Amino acid sequence: MAIINSTVKPFKATAYHNGKFVPVSDADLQGKWSVFFFYPADFTFVCPTELGDMADLYPEFQKLGVEVYSVSTDTHFTHKAWHDASDTIKKINYPMIGDPTGAITRGFDVMIEEEGLALRGSFVISPEGQIKVAEIHDLGIGRDAAELLRKVKAAQYIAAHPGEVCPAKWQEGAETLKPSLDLVGKI
Repeated sequence: MAIINSTVKPFKATAYHNGKFVPVSDADLQGKWSVFFFYPADFTFVCPTELGDMADLYPEFQKLGVEVYSVSTDTHFTHKAWHDASDTIKKINYPMIGDPTGAITRGFDVMIEEEGLALRGSFVISPEGQIKVAEIHDLGIGRDAAELLRKVKAAQYIAAHPGEVCPAKWQEGAETLKPSLDLVGKI
């Protein structure tokens, strides 16, 4: 079954967020846009570059009403230790979900079973709990938070403008397309 337009599977977890351990569940996603940002492990190499990039753009996601959740198969305790130890990770103000059982990671189909780690997976989730964007990378390929932000804007735009679509490299404020018989073969 394709993951696009599927509903996020029920989950309950604990996140490290703003100096506290907080419960997080699928119910927290209802009614707002969310990004789930899976990564392999704390205290690694590419991961802090990605999470730091996301931390830098987090205020832009918040302006769009989007909550960002980073997820790894580490515990919430490990997230706190990493947050305390790394200047890059100290910048993070979004919830860092611990998924030591791998239930959430498997629910998004990004678990590397033989290693017990997540692939680099980015998911944009609608206020209805549906996955609208799914991007999965090999472990050695880092992601760009600005590109993910562009995809969130596109997903929000098409949700608010039924019948329109965003072409390649679409940026907020740019022209969209309205698929119709008149456009066939003219693009």
